[in-house]
Amino acid sequence: MSRRIDADLLRELETLRSQDLYKTERLIAGPQGPVVRLEDGREVINLCANNYLGLAQHPAIVAAAHAALERFGYGMASVRFICGTQTVHRELEKALAAFLGTEDAILYGSCFDANGGIFETLLDERDAVISDALNHASIIDGIRLSKARRYRFANGNLDELEERLREARDARRRLIVTDGVFSMDGYVARLAEIRAIADRHDALLMVDDSHGVGVLGTEGRGSHEASGLLGRVDILSGTLGKALGGASGGYIAASSAVVGWLRQRSRPYLFSNTLAPPIAAASLIALEIVRQEPERRARLLDNARRLRQDLLAHGFEVLPGEHPIVPVMMGTADRAQRFAARLLDEGVYAVGFFYPVVPEGRARIRLQVSAAHDRETLDRATAAFVRAALTLGPEKGNP
Repeated sequence: MSRRIDADLLRELETLRSQDLYKTERLIAGPQGPVVRLEDGREVINLCANNYLGLAQHPAIVAAAHAALERFGYGMASVRFICGTQTVHRELEKALAAFLGTEDAILYGSCFDANGGIFETLLDERDAVISDALNHASIIDGIRLSKARRYRFANGNLDELEERLREARDARRRLIVTDGVFSMDGYVARLAEIRAIADRHDALLMVDDSHGVGVLGTEGRGSHEASGLLGRVDILSGTLGKALGGASGGYIAASSAVVGWLRQRSRPYLFSNTLAPPIAAASLIALEIVRQEPERRARLLDNARRLRQDLLAHGFEVLPGEHPIVPVMMGTADRAQRFAARLLDEGVYAVGFFYPVVPEGRARIRLQVSAAHDRETLDRATAAFVRAALTLGPEKGNP
């Protein structure tokens, strides 16, 4: 039996390769940073990480992780309601809630787990969830686990959102859920308008702000702060694995009642080991850095503007936006794969994205800028793009 399964899967893998849809993992032999060292010893400019603020190897964060390892050990070896909660975990939950403007917060092993554990816990067949069509896969999977009625609206189409709310008018609870920043496009959700619609229809609003926290808002609190909604989003989910240090871990921040119920019923929380204590302690320092060093955020957004403008000036098709996600459109999966490989030869580590991650015909190189990049490094990256385009030739409106 297993050999038949293996044979089937090997054929499927070959099909992916023949369609240029096969994903290859590159090995790096050192820490995350604006430049990384590959397994073969080459050092390349890193433009594919979520290390927005450049904190992944910040000495204060590394020191906090080391100290917590000595104080709290490697891990709890079980879940919190069985083995107890270490003080550092509760301290981080309180700090996240205060930073995000909610009453409480609860930690998960990842934001995928957080999104996977909230919908079935809060909603049942009497309820409805209305989701943006471009929401992250973790939201889509989390909604599938619930018994709630499911509605979608086209990305950013608020007229369609209102229509879906009217269709679900008989539901006990109606929950609108959207990414704060859409990860493949870098688009920021129109949260102020969505909040107004939610209020008109007596609906709840949930925002996954994994790519917004640390990046957007005057104090880096995220897309809800940038939209003037601090304290006015009912449920926030997010990650510690991007701007806030880049390790792992996720959270839900919400009212005390919502968080309290999640502690009692959310399956990924109840049946998974909690976050490693060194990550919790390091994340506390990351939050302090976000508050105390706004110049990192300013430098990050300036870097994103500069790279976007330089690529546009050389004729590349770049999706509009202000976020440090900078998608350079390639059209076909084959083009994206070949362009990414050529960039690596030119000393730039960037990854092609293609179907099913993005729609067919909308393949791209998704660049992600960091505050740790300097201008000279970004100029070299732009030059590498130009050389790669000259080598491969024009396609789909790109040089």
